[in-house]
Amino acid sequence: MMATVADHRPSRLRLAVSDGRAVTWRNLRGMTRIPEVMVFSTIQPLIFVLTFRYVFGGAIKIPGVRYVDFLMPGVFVQTVAFGAMNTAVGLAEDLRSGMLDRFRSLPIARSAVLAGRTIADLVRNLLVVTLMVGVGFLVGFRVHTNPLAFLLGLAILVYFSFALSWVFALIGLAMPNAEAAQAASFPVLALLVFASAAFTPTNTMPGWLRVYTEHQPVSDTAEALRALVLGGPTTSAVLSALAWSTAILVVFVPLAVRSYRRAVR
Repeated sequence: MMATVADHRPSRLRLAVSDGRAVTWRNLRGMTRIPEVMVFSTIQPLIFVLTFRYVFGGAIKIPGVRYVDFLMPGVFVQTVAFGAMNTAVGLAEDLRSGMLDRFRSLPIARSAVLAGRTIADLVRNLLVVTLMVGVGFLVGFRVHTNPLAFLLGLAILVYFSFALSWVFALIGLAMPNAEAAQAASFPVLALLVFASAAFTPTNTMPGWLRVYTEHQPVSDTAEALRALVLGGPTTSAVLSALAWSTAILVVFVPLAVRSYRRAVR
């Protein structure tokens, strides 16, 4: 029996993957044209490392753990959290410039635009984290478990980075320009990063603040990385971190897609 034309037509999933790959490549090439974005994305966490390691590190004591080993997992999480803000800024700029309208006029899957942006930002975050790992080793950070556990920790970090990008995709699509997207993103990041267990233990915090810091995604992801780097019980911490990232994706991917459809209607 002769195959029909429809039999040779690519599936919608294959088309969406192909379109997403093309948009990802477009965004990655755009990043190479503005190297300042990568430079300043690296400078900020580097300043945090040097400040907390050499300015505050002598005043913060963690029983049984060197502060630098406690600090660096939190810095890794802080790095990808602030890096996710670029998703909001990039989408807001594409919306303002009319790029999203041009994407709408093309025969591509609508999911490819958001997936391409979040995956490109994931690649950028991975590069920055790799650099920060090197900086961490230079300032005295050490892995006390094994390389496999450390790689698992980085995989959890990458998953969290991807999930958080969808939160900021929603913010970026709701803002009129890149400046507004950046301004709207910072309060969210401040509540997540600075009110967390990323840089200090929670046992010295007031009770009301401790309840929040011990039950939020940045803290749980940082604690999962610490467990995998420093040793000790890991299952509960890893499952909590994975649950947070999965829940964020389940909630914010549909919301971001719906917001995108309204924005380019």
